[in-house]
Amino acid sequence: MDGQDKLGTVTRRDFLKASAATAVLLGSGTMGLTQGAWAKGSDVLRVGVIGCGGRGTGAAYDCINSSPNVKIVALGDLFKDRLDGCYKNLTGNKDAKDKVDLTPDRCFVGFDAYQRVLDAGVDLVILATPPGFRPTHFKAAIDAGKHVFMEKPVAVDATGIRTVLAAGELAAQKNLGVVAGTQRRHQFPYVETMKRIHDGELGELVSAQCYWNQGGLWNHGRQPDWSDMEWQVRNWLYFTWLSGDHICEQHVHNIDVINWAMQAHPVKCVGMGGRQVRTDPAYGHIFDHFAVEYEYPNGARLMSMCRQIDGCVGNVSERVVGTKGTSNCCGIIRAGEGWKYAGPSPSAYMQEHADLIASIRAGKPLNETKQVAESVLTAIMGRMSAYTGQEVSWDQALNSKEDLMPAKLEFGPLPVAPVAVPGKTPLI
Repeated sequence: MDGQDKLGTVTRRDFLKASAATAVLLGSGTMGLTQGAWAKGSDVLRVGVIGCGGRGTGAAYDCINSSPNVKIVALGDLFKDRLDGCYKNLTGNKDAKDKVDLTPDRCFVGFDAYQRVLDAGVDLVILATPPGFRPTHFKAAIDAGKHVFMEKPVAVDATGIRTVLAAGELAAQKNLGVVAGTQRRHQFPYVETMKRIHDGELGELVSAQCYWNQGGLWNHGRQPDWSDMEWQVRNWLYFTWLSGDHICEQHVHNIDVINWAMQAHPVKCVGMGGRQVRTDPAYGHIFDHFAVEYEYPNGARLMSMCRQIDGCVGNVSERVVGTKGTSNCCGIIRAGEGWKYAGPSPSAYMQEHADLIASIRAGKPLNETKQVAESVLTAIMGRMSAYTGQEVSWDQALNSKEDLMPAKLEFGPLPVAPVAVPGKTPLI
């Protein structure tokens, strides 16, 4: 969600601006879209949206604006008000009428809504529910033979990561496309900078820093008729079983960039963090700040920080240091004569959908499962270390028995897990 929880209202101006940007790309030949029939013999890609909040609604528009012959045909959400808002938004936009084919009988509510969307004749699904549900939904989508766009993070614990990795392998066997919402991987300044880094312009990478330090985020006050389950899901940011904590839900973007630059995942980490300002129970049990040092296979160290506290200096950035110079990973290299990106910079949120769809139509579907799962596990590993105060290795994180999902997914009582206490909370 990148810290957003607005309904995802898209105006006529937004729609036309996005369409124009896509037209420029199509004209430049950058996307290289290949026209062709789908597996079911249709030129139209039928898309279902699972998770109809702000990010799901936004992703729906990004998807239909990114490529020709794409239609949203099914919606699913746990809550009717969220589904109704998305439905109204999509069907009420006259500029999107040719890209939306929704009827009430293809709109589903409840814990099983995802399965009903998968059964509604879709070719591709957008997974945008709270991340705790992602492994289950992703596995079901691949089992059902659907292409997938899934928002990050793709899991909140090692149990979920293992499910995602297995489903990603099955997707490869089935020739299914999978793209994740780590949009920097599709952002032209990042892509070109990474090519140069990987070609050796910085020499060997020896250290890195990344940050997502910002203020506080939204919170929905509890209503008298909400059960524990409903309150937690509607405030999913603040519960580790749903979000993975903000190091996973938000800071994973920056961590993913460093893994990308290093072309590796860390081998171990030591982290710290706490809950210093957001101490009210309304904010669940997550931390409000983290600082983690990661070590990569070549000995390079990453200092990673994230914070969600009002009134503090902000910083959302990445930086890598090599034996020949430095880079911000996004368009600037300070080495030799230096270099600055000067090419086109379309919306990465649309580009990730365009790249997925183009790859499917070309018969060579992208599969980003492993890279995003490794970046999310990197974040989980940092959280594990900060929660417990212990050094955590990659193998410990990957093989952890931690499973944060409730035993039953139903509206009713659901105790909040205690706030982690470093030095006392056990490493599972």
